[in-house]
Amino acid sequence: MATLYDNVSSNNRKAFFLIFFFLLFVILIGWVFSYVFNETGILYFAVGFSILMSFISYFNSDKVILTMTGAHEIGKSDNPELYRIVENLAITTGMPLPKIYILDEMQPNAFATGRDEKHAMVAVTRGLLQKLDKRELEAVIAHEIAHIKGKDILIGSVVVVLVGIISILSDIFLRSLYFGGNDNDNKNNPLIIVLAIVGMILAPIAATIIKLAISRKQEFRADANGALLTRDPDALVSALIKISSDKTPLQRVDNTTAHLYISSPFKQKASFISKLFMTHPPIEERINALRQI
Repeated sequence: MATLYDNVSSNNRKAFFLIFFFLLFVILIGWVFSYVFNETGILYFAVGFSILMSFISYFNSDKVILTMTGAHEIGKSDNPELYRIVENLAITTGMPLPKIYILDEMQPNAFATGRDEKHAMVAVTRGLLQKLDKRELEAVIAHEIAHIKGKDILIGSVVVVLVGIISILSDIFLRSLYFGGNDNDNKNNPLIIVLAIVGMILAPIAATIIKLAISRKQEFRADANGALLTRDPDALVSALIKISSDKTPLQRVDNTTAHLYISSPFKQKASFISKLFMTHPPIEERINALRQI
């Protein structure tokens, strides 16, 4: 089980890098627009806002995610089998029992969230419980436990909040160029306007690229570590085939939370361009890697 811990320190660094990048980005954008509109208050707001949202992303991103997905917590009496599977896997890895949540969705899928082992949650859909057998369900839960042990959940949770905020701020600032009320020389400077527009367009793209680069590597690692945990890679292969082939739509999902799930919740056929921005590696590649274990 040593491999479960190989990437912990690396993921801690990545999480704090993301927060640091967010701080610098929002402050830089605040400076640009304070210059464009000749209003220093915008910069002060950007500094305060970035610090506040960084704290929120670290300490409360899991609550934001659970609210966005509509997940609700259950106890042992609500689903004894699921509870025992999570409990046994947690004991095997020597971690505290994570809280267990269920999503009232019929698409088979699952995710883990939280900032560390002591504040971790595992969430599964009703479709997962109904459409997978016990071996496959255990394999999926082991995959999510591997995310928790590797601290992947900290990165995934932080990304949800930060990417969402960057996208919102980009839209607000871009619109302000057209609807801002104060005319001044800086605002009418073509170079400043072009730089502002380019920055606003590239911002969500840069945030998405960071999210994709992290989440794809994490999925391969969690697959391998989950398979080692159960010593049954074939069960995870079977589960991934069932999950990926099921075409049931997920009702409450968007681009900010899609990377959290064990398999992409978007079931429509992807175009060439959209494939470049997929948050998960192809199922075929994951299955091939598992079959080599």
